[in-house]
Amino acid sequence: MTRPKALVAVSIFAVLFAAVAAWLASGYLQREINSVKAVQPQQLVVAADDIPIGATISRQQLKVAQWPKDSIPTGSAQTLEAVVSRVAVRAIAKGDAVTEQKLKPKAGGPGAGFMTYVVPQGHRAVTVAVNEVAGVAGFLTPNDRVDVVVTTPLPNNDKESASKIILENVPVLATGQITDQKGGKPVVVPTVTLDLTPDDAEKLVLAAAKGSLQLLLRNIADSSEVKTKGATIGKVLSGLELPAQPSRVKAIRKAVAAAVRPSYTLTIVRGTEKSSRQYSE
Repeated sequence: MTRPKALVAVSIFAVLFAAVAAWLASGYLQREINSVKAVQPQQLVVAADDIPIGATISRQQLKVAQWPKDSIPTGSAQTLEAVVSRVAVRAIAKGDAVTEQKLKPKAGGPGAGFMTYVVPQGHRAVTVAVNEVAGVAGFLTPNDRVDVVVTTPLPNNDKESASKIILENVPVLATGQITDQKGGKPVVVPTVTLDLTPDDAEKLVLAAAKGSLQLLLRNIADSSEVKTKGATIGKVLSGLELPAQPSRVKAIRKAVAAAVRPSYTLTIVRGTEKSSRQYSE
């Protein structure tokens, strides 16, 4: 190979190596740039304090924080305006990112109802109307637990009623009021929404239709099961001793009984003569 041809070959190889080196260097530099961008903090909204489930979020409960870009949760909010006045459907701990999955959908969106997020999987929310007394005088709050008592006439005996605990340790999902219409005028009806299995929901709906309900508030730490036999007025009053009647009352009753004692008249006919005699028991 002549010298000029050797120089040409060497130049070509040098250009190829330079191109490969430039391509590798460019790729390395791009990866480094992407890596630096990934770890660069980005602004997003986090909870400034613990936000309980069901709370309407205020500006004071939020703050803007810097978060590594490569670990930002999906659906994170980047502005306070996107979160303020929204309702939390999950508890948000202090410092956690506020995401769309933790917020009630905006009005008109699918799943916009709050209660649908509170009902456990496989359970049902059942609302029943109660009066102030049956609702434990307004002391019920969400997350309380109650027993449900029904008072209803006995089967095949409408003259006597019985009371029985039919459901125990039932979680209260919500309390509130609905407006009913009676005689063309609005009437406030207190309601309680309970968390029940489908089988227990059927029991409650039937009991509410057949009798009156009473809620019994439990201690928050009491989850024991209690087996009761129910109560009738006969059981409640068993062993009752009636007071002795005063002698005057007895005398009056005796006189009244004598006054209304039945009597009989016997008529005797002898020829043309007729006579009568009175007899009493």
